[in-house]
Amino acid sequence: MGNYEQRPWLPLYDEGKPADIELEHRSALEMFKSAVARAGDRPAVHYFDTALTWSDLDRLTDGLAVGLGELGVQPGDRVGVYLQNVPQWILATVATWKAGGITVSINPMNRQREVELLLNDSGSKVLVTHESLYADVAADVLPNTGVQGVVTTSELDFTDGSQPLLAKVQRRRHEGTHDLLELARAHDGEQPEPVQLSDSDVAFLVYTSGTTGPPKGAMNTHGNVVFNAQTYRDWINLTEGDVVLGVAPLFHVTGLIAHLAVSMLVPMPLILFYRFDPGVALELVERHRATFTVGSITVFLSMMNHPSIGERDLSSFNKVYSGGAPIAPATVEAFERAAGAYIHNVYGLTETTSPSHAVPFTRRAPVDEESGALSVGVPVFNTVVKVVDENRNELPPGEVGEFVTSGPQVVSGYWEKPEETEHALPGGQLYTGDVGFMDEDGWFYLVDRKKDQINASGYKVWPREVEDVLYGHPAVHEAAVVGVPDPYRGETVKAYVSLKAGQSAEPTELIAFCKERMAAYKYPRDVELVDELPKTASGKILRRELRGQAIAKADAQAKA
Repeated sequence: MGNYEQRPWLPLYDEGKPADIELEHRSALEMFKSAVARAGDRPAVHYFDTALTWSDLDRLTDGLAVGLGELGVQPGDRVGVYLQNVPQWILATVATWKAGGITVSINPMNRQREVELLLNDSGSKVLVTHESLYADVAADVLPNTGVQGVVTTSELDFTDGSQPLLAKVQRRRHEGTHDLLELARAHDGEQPEPVQLSDSDVAFLVYTSGTTGPPKGAMNTHGNVVFNAQTYRDWINLTEGDVVLGVAPLFHVTGLIAHLAVSMLVPMPLILFYRFDPGVALELVERHRATFTVGSITVFLSMMNHPSIGERDLSSFNKVYSGGAPIAPATVEAFERAAGAYIHNVYGLTETTSPSHAVPFTRRAPVDEESGALSVGVPVFNTVVKVVDENRNELPPGEVGEFVTSGPQVVSGYWEKPEETEHALPGGQLYTGDVGFMDEDGWFYLVDRKKDQINASGYKVWPREVEDVLYGHPAVHEAAVVGVPDPYRGETVKAYVSLKAGQSAEPTELIAFCKERMAAYKYPRDVELVDELPKTASGKILRRELRGQAIAKADAQAKA
């Protein structure tokens, strides 16, 4: 896509690596079937002490697909998947594809209102969920939806039940629901009616986080999924000797592509462990010789600060990427000292089906001298990214503006929302809402989300820059910076900080630390120490929640 002049980053690709790639499979289902044919007796999933082969997954998903058909699922129908990181996520997804359906990924942290909204917006016909989530959440909202069948499952399946992470889980069968494994095994040996899926058919509806309004279902097609699975494989040189550590939630686009889809494509084993725990993650890296992962920076912060990290053999863990939020250079350096692996940046959105930019595997990202920002990489294969101003005029290198992305990974639109699609994707180009710049050599730098910019006395302050400075303090574990109302400056800079275990620092010390390293209008006037920062299930820090807390606190003080 585009000519050489539009892609000055091409020399940054590894020597001999093509700039463009072609789809090797028409659908993600075809990709899965290829894995079964090539590696049927090899492990596909490690779940604590249990290994499931590709042939195991194939047989179970055949039976489950037949069962979904009996529950009314037909080609084009949607199946909601409301699960933690368990093998049943894969079974439900592949079985849905075999039935010709579309997987609707639902965050297991969502509660009644959110689950009802997603089921109704997607028009899901069947819901697959945990027994516990059915009892605690789904049962109350299903009468208000069009869901016709419910399939439940337990986190204890495929385990001996002795894992500490599952200590509180109990079997809770419910009348009117179907057990997933029982449904699959009732049709053992049967095969669903063949379906023909193309690259333009929707594989997943992945809902945006709703930071700018109600969640929207991004239509990630089979072509989007296959393309970015190939991107991860070829960009990072993943082979059948690699092993994926599943630190990202599977409902999230990172988990779907950087864990599930790429493991099918290569094929290679995927390690799942219910939900992220740093100590368990480190133990499983050592046990299964994990080599590769993509996770949020909070994942790596918690791993490197876990007391067991020095006891684990992490020598295999050398293909490490992080996305979801910009990374402070100091954090990359600290993780490399602790774990021996350099964290490569990757950048993308739900609407780009995971990566649109990444740091080439054989390179280290440069740091912008002026802002101190670590580059998020260069556009991946077949991808053109422009930086535009508020009037959508393209900007030259060094100028800050909005990223606009075009490529085979960009979704066709939002589910049944043509106006929102036209606004965000005019002509198929994605206006990301993310602000940054490209340098003269073609490296891209993410500054922040447009909506997060702070206007202090007329000066623009980007929270990420302040956060990067705070991460340079030896006591800081995590930091989030927001703008809060100020009667004199309009807005002022406030930082929320959690400290590393066993470390101490006073707010005045952290303010002085920033003041020494930043322009006067940028450093935080207020630092609040907290035990933990609020995060999404994918590990992204929720600045909007902190901003709301700060505004509420300021209002209360003003009324006092």
